[in-house]
Amino acid sequence: MTPKVAAVTGGSAGIGKAICEDLLAQGYEVVSLARRKADIGHAKLHSIEVDLSDRAATGEAVRELVERFAPTTIVHNAGVIRPALLSDVKLDDLDALVDLHLGCAIQLVQGALPVMRAQRFGRVVLLSSRAALGLATRTSYSATKAGMLGMARTWALELAADGITVNVVAPGPIRTDMFYDVVEAGSEKERALAASVPVKRLGESADVARAVRFFAAPENSFVTGQVLYVCGGTSVGSLAL
Repeated sequence: MTPKVAAVTGGSAGIGKAICEDLLAQGYEVVSLARRKADIGHAKLHSIEVDLSDRAATGEAVRELVERFAPTTIVHNAGVIRPALLSDVKLDDLDALVDLHLGCAIQLVQGALPVMRAQRFGRVVLLSSRAALGLATRTSYSATKAGMLGMARTWALELAADGITVNVVAPGPIRTDMFYDVVEAGSEKERALAASVPVKRLGESADVARAVRFFAAPENSFVTGQVLYVCGGTSVGSLAL
């Protein structure tokens, strides 16, 4: 049996915490990598506290992760938005999101590759966003989240012969703290946004966690290089925040 050890970035809150809880319920050993310790009371939950936007700190955390836990499942969920209209975009923000959304993913998968290849098994799930299709004020965010799609498709081709699948989950508007940093809770804007979603509601973290579970499952070895939009239908229409 392939050991089910999963590393989840940003596992201390929101979607990441829901993913950790869901994988724990499936019998995984789960390691959260985040700035704060994951507040989940479970014997199989472990935390590595790290600022994943810091390339050197991430490298140290990845070494600890691989040496202590030898994960064969990587879920890269950590992310921030840094919204701005084009005229106000700061290149420092773009650089920071490149490091967090793309560079961190590369460091994690590179670190875990020897373990995955030795076991002839691996699952990589990248958390992109519906915003990869375009959304006002999301220049840096959408660019880096779209970059995840290209990386995943490339890695899927490179790693398929090793028994490693690489897929992407792209959430739409999900009720998390990060969402409410942009949209005021209980506001008319929130109600209007929910009404504009084809399924007439905002998403929940658990909606995303179930999609991640599917891609992470050992039995789903014939699905790789794919993008699943968990967005209530907004990826086939328009969305205005």
